[in-house]
Amino acid sequence: MKLLRRKIDFYLKNWKNSAGKMPLIIKGARQIGKTESITAFAKNNYKSAVIINFALQNEYKAIFNNGYEVDKIVKNISLLNPSLKFPEKETVIFFDEMQECSACATSLKAFKIDGRYDVICSGSLMGVNYNEIESNSVGYKEEYEMHSMDFEEFLWANGYSDSQIEDLYLKMKMLTPLSDLEMKVFGEKFYDYIITGGMPAVVSEFVNNKNFSGTLKIQQNLLLDYQEDITKYAIGLDKGKVRNAFNHIAVFLAKENKKFQVTKIARNARSRDYIGVVDWLNDAGIINVCYCLETLSLPLKGNYNPSIYKIYFKDTGLLTASLDKEAQNDLRANRNFNTYKGAIFENIVGDMLAKQGYDLYFYKNEKSTLEMDFFVRDAVSLIPIEVKATDSSTKSLNKLTDGKYPEIKYGIKLCNKNIGYNGKFYTFPYFLTFLLRKWLEER
Repeated sequence: MKLLRRKIDFYLKNWKNSAGKMPLIIKGARQIGKTESITAFAKNNYKSAVIINFALQNEYKAIFNNGYEVDKIVKNISLLNPSLKFPEKETVIFFDEMQECSACATSLKAFKIDGRYDVICSGSLMGVNYNEIESNSVGYKEEYEMHSMDFEEFLWANGYSDSQIEDLYLKMKMLTPLSDLEMKVFGEKFYDYIITGGMPAVVSEFVNNKNFSGTLKIQQNLLLDYQEDITKYAIGLDKGKVRNAFNHIAVFLAKENKKFQVTKIARNARSRDYIGVVDWLNDAGIINVCYCLETLSLPLKGNYNPSIYKIYFKDTGLLTASLDKEAQNDLRANRNFNTYKGAIFENIVGDMLAKQGYDLYFYKNEKSTLEMDFFVRDAVSLIPIEVKATDSSTKSLNKLTDGKYPEIKYGIKLCNKNIGYNGKFYTFPYFLTFLLRKWLEER
C-alpha cells in the first residue's frame, strides 16, 4: 500500500536539519499514522534506523535498567539485537509507544547532552504514563502533536497537487469567485472527506477502491478500539462513565443546541460524578471541546465558562460511523445527512479549526436571541464564524458585525456558497476552511 503524504514529513525534515535539535516526541491519538510516517522518515533519511516498539517488544524496557548513560543504553540494545548498528551522526533511534515505558523519557536528557544520535519518540495520548512522561527531561525535548489527516492531506491522497491547492488559496486571498467546476469538484471531495474522515487506514481504503466500500467497517473497528482503550487506560476514573460519555457525543450533537449535558447522559447522573471524564477524553485526543464565551470580548482563553461546552469528535469520519445503519446507507449512497446535517458540518469545521491550532469557542446568550458557532481572532479583533448547513439567513452574524461590538471588525460565513464579501462578513465554501488560518495571517 502506498504511503500517504503527511504534513509531519516536512516537519521531520526541518527538525533533522535544524541546528541544536533536541530529542523529538510525536504525540497524538492512536491510529492516526504516527508510526508509519516516522518509520518511513527514519529509513529514508539515515544510514541506520534503530526502531523499538515498547508495546510489541516488551523486552526492550530493560535497556534502561543500568541507568541512562547513552553508551549503556546502546550496549543493552545491542545485547538484545546485535545486528543493529550505531554509526555516530548517521543514526536515528525511534522509540515507539513510549507511554508503555516512561523510563524512555528520562533518557532524553542524556541523549541531548551526548549528541551522537538523533532520537524520535512516539506515544499515544491515551497512554497511562503520559503525565509522568510530560514531567521528564524538561528543557531537553521538543514536542509535536499529530492529528488525523486534514482536508489538504486528503486532497494529496486523491492526487491533487500543491499548485492546485495554491490556486484555491490565491482565489480566496484575492476574493475571486471559484469556477463552477471548482465548486463542484472540490465540494464533492469535501463530502467524501466528511464521510471518510482523516484516519489513514480509512482514507487508503477509499482511495484504493475509489468508493466507500470497506470504509465503514474500518471506522467501526476504530470506534471499538477506542472503547477498548478506555477500558485499558482510563485509570482512576469510572470507565463505564467514560464510555457512556463517549457514546453520547453523537446524541447531543443531534439536538438543536448541541450542548453536552452530563445530567442527561443517564438517569440520576450528576456532574460531580463525571469530573475528569471529559478532560480525559480530550487529553486522549478523541474529542474537541468547544467552550461557551461569557462575553463577546478578548481574550478568548480568559473569557469562557468551563461548565458550558459542546463536544465534537476529533475525526468527523468517526462521527458519521457512529450513526445508525439506516443513516449510514442514506449518507453514503445519497449524501443525505438527515437530522445530523448541522451537527456534521459543525463537527468538521471545528475539527478543521483545531487542526490549524485554534482552541474552540462558541457563544449563546441567555435568551438564545444571539448565538454563534465559533470564534477565532486575528491580531486585533474577535472574529465570529458561522457554519450554515443550509442557505438560511444569518441573523446573528449580521447583528455581530453591525458595529455594536467594538472588538468585532468583520465575520466569516462558511456554507455551500462561493467566495464573496458584503462589507460585513466574508463568505467561503466549507472546503476552504483548511486555509483559514493562512488567510487570516496574510490578509
